[in-house]
Amino acid sequence: MNDATAVARNQPASRPDATQRAEAAQRSDAALLPPVDVIEDSAGITLRADLPGVPKDKLKLQVEGDTLTIEGEVSFAMPEGMEASYAEVNVPRFRRVFTLSKELDTTKVSAEIKHGVLNLRIPKALHAQPRRIEVKVS
Repeated sequence: MNDATAVARNQPASRPDATQRAEAAQRSDAALLPPVDVIEDSAGITLRADLPGVPKDKLKLQVEGDTLTIEGEVSFAMPEGMEASYAEVNVPRFRRVFTLSKELDTTKVSAEIKHGVLNLRIPKALHAQPRRIEVKVS
């Protein structure tokens, strides 16, 4: 007996249709939180998010106001005639939302995904970057 069998046996035999629809809607909105490293330096921040199985065409990055949203849909090709007999992860989506500092220049965001790792760079605005002040001798 596996975990899925135990859960299936404990569920009631019949449920109202409204409950089933609500549960299906909740499952379709469910998403995994990908682990993210945030590295800050004097010129900006770099986010590194682990998004295994998310191809570039299924990745959505959006900056709206001071909010950054990372969404990705997992795309694993199952060989024809086969199906998974056990799956640790049943949610095919990743989603993570960040509130960005006003010091960051969201118009100059750059992103690259390679081997399931998203590297996102957001530079600081010019007014927020450290600058050296030259002293003149009079």
